[in-house]
Amino acid sequence: MRSVETTGNTIEEAILLAVAQLGVSRDRLDIEVVEEPEKGVLGIFGRKKAIVKASIKRTQSDIAKDFLEGMFEKMGLDVAVFVREDGDTIVIELTGDNMGLVIGYRGETLDAIQYLVSLVVNKDSDKYKKVIVDTEGYRRKREETLRRLARRLAYKVEKTQKEIVLEPMNPYERRIIHSTLQYNSKVTTYSQGEDPYRRVVIALK
Repeated sequence: MRSVETTGNTIEEAILLAVAQLGVSRDRLDIEVVEEPEKGVLGIFGRKKAIVKASIKRTQSDIAKDFLEGMFEKMGLDVAVFVREDGDTIVIELTGDNMGLVIGYRGETLDAIQYLVSLVVNKDSDKYKKVIVDTEGYRRKREETLRRLARRLAYKVEKTQKEIVLEPMNPYERRIIHSTLQYNSKVTTYSQGEDPYRRVVIALK
């Protein structure tokens, strides 16, 4: 139930009934006064009660969930969407069969989905929310892989005395490489090129 129409002797009474029926706080409701209360003859006969229509406001999490469920339905994919908010971040976990299709090559499809959801949920909002979309722990596994790669290549640079240019990565993955090696006393990192071909370079200090 996302909206109700309630009746009361006053508008306030009708609103309170709507709050009780929908089970949310008043600030989460959009209130439309359908009919103003009117006193009848002698204040009794023919009296009209107040009627209001109350609807639960769609949160950014609701928008994200609806968008993804609609998108996967059109794609013919059976994907369950679980959404939670953690401060200023909307965390979305996707589950289902054949999630490799959702992840794509090195997470490119998952990154594209995350980007689209971020655009949708922040389009008409005055409060920006960071969006993280993940499935099967892919992002954690990818981060661990990149951190191991960064440390291994840093050791190689130190031994060969030659810089190494990594393959193109998205901003999220480049940050992982940079943060992994930021306190390394032997090597430094920087990015070169333009997206989507921007790469991280690991070089001697």
